[in-house]
Amino acid sequence: MLALALLAFAAPLQAQDAKNCGMPTDIGDGWTLASPADVGMDTERLCGLDKLIAQWPDANIHAVVIVRHGKLVMERYFAGADQHWGMPLGKVDYAADVKHDLRSISKSATSLLVGIALGEGKFPTLDSPVFEAFPEFADLATPEKRRITFRHLLTMSSGLKWDETTPYSNPANSERQLIASADPVRYVLEQPLAAPPGTVYNYSGGDTMLLAMTLEKTTGRRLDDYAREKLFGPLGIVDVEWVEMPFNRKLAAASGLRLRARDSAKLGQLLLTDGQWNGKQVLPKGWAAESVKPSINGEGLYFYGYQWWLGRTLLRGRDLEWSAGFGYGGQRLYAQPDLGLVVMINAGHYGGPLQGLIPFVIFTRLVLPATKN
Repeated sequence: MLALALLAFAAPLQAQDAKNCGMPTDIGDGWTLASPADVGMDTERLCGLDKLIAQWPDANIHAVVIVRHGKLVMERYFAGADQHWGMPLGKVDYAADVKHDLRSISKSATSLLVGIALGEGKFPTLDSPVFEAFPEFADLATPEKRRITFRHLLTMSSGLKWDETTPYSNPANSERQLIASADPVRYVLEQPLAAPPGTVYNYSGGDTMLLAMTLEKTTGRRLDDYAREKLFGPLGIVDVEWVEMPFNRKLAAASGLRLRARDSAKLGQLLLTDGQWNGKQVLPKGWAAESVKPSINGEGLYFYGYQWWLGRTLLRGRDLEWSAGFGYGGQRLYAQPDLGLVVMINAGHYGGPLQGLIPFVIFTRLVLPATKN
């Protein structure tokens, strides 16, 4: 199927009118607008988005937002079936002012908040033991577990047993158990060690939950309140939802954030500007670069940073490294510094075999080749 899509996309593209090609609209959210040509991108190639995704009748792409050199140059929205944190919504007509689940891109947002709190002196040093922040759970601390640090949580290398590979319908799924637990911190910390801390990457929303609960303790604020003041507010993001887990009323730090697509792109833009947005220093200087530095081997061919995926792609013989937030269902936030490029994609391909492939093809076979310099 991928080969067919790429062959079809290699055919000459038919230009569409500016509206269908996604010329962005000024809605007063802080973005500077430009045409693709203004920032050195091939408008005609970008107009091939519909033809590309038509190769997959069930692609269910909802939004594609493209930013280059800090300017919003394209936004496309589509109608399609969607969910609100697993609850069916039916068909949703997506637009610039409609929020979408980010799912596990929420983890990347939580990492940004850790950096902000660190800069304020309101978060433990990264190499300090996690159990020092939770003395009330000393009964769960073994000598081996006491070696788990906050840096291990950021890189998902705590070593605590965790399995999100089983279907969510399976009671053995660790995320399902976390959501259903009366005390999510105790649930995570009581897990046995499956590997020495810092040695093995293992995808874990539990590690993210511990980061979030530490943030709430050290800042004295609920996670979403702190995020609104310190991250979303400075970015001009006013329409925010962070879902609570139903049984323990704690925020789903690993998967519950909902934003508009063009607001989500602002999180990626922070990675390209050393944490600045429109002249304001939102993240501490250096945190963005530290966050996307390869820290451990992740899944497949990816490295992993501080709750960010790290990959690379060849473009016209050039080796391009990129950072990304990945979310269930096809949510993808890509940031590529050499080209000054941010791409946000929302989709509703939950559990589908192509949920990661289709956004990747949009990024690597449509957007990257559309850059002319």
